Amino acid sequence: MTHTPHFPLSAVVGADDLKLALCLAAIDPKIGGVLIEGPRGMAKSTLARGLADLLASGQFVTLPLGATEERLVGTLDLDAALGEGRAQFSPGVLAKADGGVLYVDEVNLLPDHLVDLLLDVAASGTNLVERDGISHRHSARFVLIGTMNPEEGELRPQLLDRFGLNVALDGHTAPAERGQIIRRRLDFDSDPLTFCTEWETAQQQLRERCQQARERLAGIALDDAALAQITERCFAAGVDGLRADLVWLRAARAHAAWRGAAAITDEDIDAVAEFALRHRRRGHSAPAPSQTPGGAGAEKTAEPNEGQGQWGDLPARALPTGARRDVPSWPKKP
Repeated sequence: MTHTPHFPLSAVVGADDLKLALCLAAIDPKIGGVLIEGPRGMAKSTLARGLADLLASGQFVTLPLGATEERLVGTLDLDAALGEGRAQFSPGVLAKADGGVLYVDEVNLLPDHLVDLLLDVAASGTNLVERDGISHRHSARFVLIGTMNPEEGELRPQLLDRFGLNVALDGHTAPAERGQIIRRRLDFDSDPLTFCTEWETAQQQLRERCQQARERLAGIALDDAALAQITERCFAAGVDGLRADLVWLRAARAHAAWRGAAAITDEDIDAVAEFALRHRRRGHSAPAPSQTPGGAGAEKTAEPNEGQGQWGDLPARALPTGARRDVPSWPKKP
């Protein structure tokens, strides 16, 4: 089988936050994957493919937008089960992604029940297929990378929360950086093998750094001091539920491993704060947390009318006497 070269992650210009978030998810898949938000043409799939090269299997699997549940989880042949006394399993996308990267483009356009199922398997690392009393279980440990363009529809908050980390890409790239991006893309397109060879040393260093961080991870404690600081900041940020606390702590530990440190420090907690909080704040688009004079690590919370607010929120306005109050309709899902 001929190996098709992919654009190396080490050669990607800019997008430093996203590259870091992807590496952290590869170091500890229990973080729960990465949701990338941004407009078209921001190299989201290029970055996801580049991440696969840092994993042992190098496996990169894409979930088609129109995929059915059977295509996702796999199927069981009942005739074979009755005739041969065993379940004959045809693997789906989840089985093929085991050990690698599962890339879901435009995840916000998938049916909610498929997204829910996908996130369940990503969290557990196991896929269970059942049909008419026959079942089959297999490993499905992968780094989940989802992308979405918010202009084309949002994910329900319950599904947003279940993605471990969230990174938003800004489409307004400076001219000098844009030129560098285009030049590298042209060089890759004209001669992929030569381009990848030129970047192999940097790519190998990145690969080794991720591997060493994975080996170091278990030796770094999820200590009470780091947890106390994170829970205080989650409370101050006004996030719902407890998943933010857990993801933030795991991501901070992965960042410590990435640095080569033996313990979680304030540097690690601060480095991953926005990844863990951005999509979990009420209103989702609230400003980034900032340190306040009131105490180390305190988060700035948005006022009720700050930011974009929840779906369907409208700014307060005066109504003339006797005017009929129109109730805004909720935005329809695409």
